[in-house]
Amino acid sequence: MNISITFRQMDATEAVKGYATEKVSKLQKFLRQPLHGQVTLSCEKRVHSAEVDLHAGGQHYHAHEATEDMYASIDKVIDKLERQIREVHTLHKKKGADRASDHLLPDEPEE
Repeated sequence: MNISITFRQMDATEAVKGYATEKVSKLQKFLRQPLHGQVTLSCEKRVHSAEVDLHAGGQHYHAHEATEDMYASIDKVIDKLERQIREVHTLHKKKGADRASDHLLPDEPEE
């Protein structure tokens, strides 16, 4: 697992860096391949933005969120990524189940 964090227009603090790393690393349990992530945290006036790019095998996930609190931005962007990952997994499971059912059940003639 490789996670890099970039701070733009704000001071880098260990607390925020550790929080973002911890949250992104928890997404690894949903992925089969090792996770490579790029986290960009920025602050412009009172808007705190979090942007995350994840690569795991051939899969790519991206999310962006902006709120008035950096921790809330990180939480929301992680929620978006988790939703994306779950959607892809359920899609693959459904496709696999459809393929398996096509091979197991013989076609019945229509009346």
